[in-house]
Amino acid sequence: QVQLVESGGGLVQPGGSLRLSCAASGKIFSINTMAWYRQAPGKQRELVADIRSSGSTNYADSVKGRFTISRDNAKNTVYLQMNSLKPDDTAVYYCNADLLVSGTFFASNYWGQGTQVTVSS
Repeated sequence: QVQLVESGGGLVQPGGSLRLSCAASGKIFSINTMAWYRQAPGKQRELVADIRSSGSTNYADSVKGRFTISRDNAKNTVYLQMNSLKPDDTAVYYCNADLLVSGTFFASNYWGQGTQVTVSS
């Protein structure tokens, strides 16, 4: 019923930038919080940033000042602008959305398939 599709990952040199996008599609009535998580090899998945429907944002300490999360509610899309990338940012980045499917009464949580970000010279 609902799909989250990420794009924009790739290989970038240290200090470079990437912009990730995640579009939600399907029978969506409304979207509450949208977020980006990441998981590096051998590590647990961690929250990178999230953004509520009000526009308020939250960032992991490790990315504050370098990453910016934003959303386009008309397009059901969330973005992650990543600047000053470091090798430690290398991970699979996952989109997450807490949303209400049309015809239901409770919010459900959905994940994208993930997109690889590799920061290396």
